[in-house]
Amino acid sequence: MLTLASKLKRDDGLKGSRASATASDSTRRVSVRDRLLVKEVAELEANLPCTCKVHFPDPNKLHCFQLTVTPDEGYYQGGKFQFETEVPDAYNMVPPKVKCLTRIWHPNITETGEICLSLLREHSIDGTGWAPTRTLKDVVWGLNSLFTEDFRNKVEDYIKRYAR
Repeated sequence: MLTLASKLKRDDGLKGSRASATASDSTRRVSVRDRLLVKEVAELEANLPCTCKVHFPDPNKLHCFQLTVTPDEGYYQGGKFQFETEVPDAYNMVPPKVKCLTRIWHPNITETGEICLSLLREHSIDGTGWAPTRTLKDVVWGLNSLFTEDFRNKVEDYIKRYAR
């Protein structure tokens, strides 16, 4: 599945042998982002929640993928929610850009699909925003948590506390 991984292995072999001087540098260079993504996508696929599926429209572009969340509990049980994720060149210093493609009423998702999740922000008030130590696995688990029963209970507690 990870065709970029085989490219990385081939590139590492070329470095050692310095094979052809005529090969252009652009065909041998792989960005830091892409090297990170090869490792992170493998980890993500090994630790994906049972309610989530990841789809790579182009296996050579690990920086663009779609996530489908199918909640098995709570208000959204039985729903199917699509997210589009794009990982910028400056990753992992900046968070991935995530957009909800499914029209939904959710307190953390706008009508245009923007997602309010602190780990998707470069800087957040509560200090739990993006950090270079976070991974795509954290993003997927965070999106999945928006649809769990525990999240619903937190929203209900918040409403009870502040809606007087």
